Amino acid sequence: MKHSETLTPPRPADVLRVRSADGTMLHAEVHGPDDAPTVVLSHGWTCSTLFWTPVLRALGPDLRVVLYDQRGHGRSETPRRGGYSTTALADDLCAVLRATVRRGTRVVVAGHSMGGMTIMAAADRPEFRTRVAAALLASTGSRELVPAARVMGGPSRLRSALHRALLAAPLPLGPVTPLTRAGLRYVTMAADAPADMVDLCVRIVHACRPVPRARWGSVLMTLDLSGSLHHLDVPTRVLAGTADRLTPPLHAHRLAEELPSCEDLVLLPGVGHMTPLEAPERVCEVVRGLVHAHLTAPGTADGTASPLKEAG
Repeated sequence: MKHSETLTPPRPADVLRVRSADGTMLHAEVHGPDDAPTVVLSHGWTCSTLFWTPVLRALGPDLRVVLYDQRGHGRSETPRRGGYSTTALADDLCAVLRATVRRGTRVVVAGHSMGGMTIMAAADRPEFRTRVAAALLASTGSRELVPAARVMGGPSRLRSALHRALLAAPLPLGPVTPLTRAGLRYVTMAADAPADMVDLCVRIVHACRPVPRARWGSVLMTLDLSGSLHHLDVPTRVLAGTADRLTPPLHAHRLAEELPSCEDLVLLPGVGHMTPLEAPERVCEVVRGLVHAHLTAPGTADGTASPLKEAG
């Protein structure tokens, strides 16, 4: 497959409108055959289903992949002012699981950044516990996001103030220019990230609506999911880029230590925060490893019987 083709999303097999607990309507889509093992992908702050395109392409046609837009992102509705919380994130993931995963079937869930936080927040829900066999947490953290961020330099107090302003500013990002492109690449990706992936990142982030972006940023500023981690007792793998400025690897190490059933900690040298864009093949490899180990290995009861090709 040509590199440019990895940036064009395939046509979904099905498109759904999913109603969350508070009535917010979510855009969801399903790719791949109905009888294949299922993977559910949850994107991060300021992104959309488009963000998963390189990983979706790398996963290939022999998996059933569910994507959805977080509330206020992409084609999902913008919630009312009170509709921004980790509880709402968990509600949305559970609504998507109910709508796309039949009873008696288990899936692998993977979340990037705020998508990983979504998985942590939903870990104690019945819909999650009865449908999820294993999880991937990519480029994410459970708490202290602002103090740990390394986007800005300077004294810690000034650095935290600048990071808070970056998260919660409700201003439009404006047109894409060489300056805004360079700034977004610096914040979110490694210096040698492929140019076409940087362009895709810029396109996705600039499309995020300013008000939801700022309100979700305010949630992230005070995020603390420490109490949720012990509920995430399914086999879990943690992945992070060593050049991540937004959620530096200390978060990944902390998650690996605190999760009840962490199988592996995967560190990608020289990769920034946008791991599914910067290293889609590696993300795919970890996801397929979870599928092979927990959905298709002998003795697993996932409700599907389709064999998988080995990654790579």
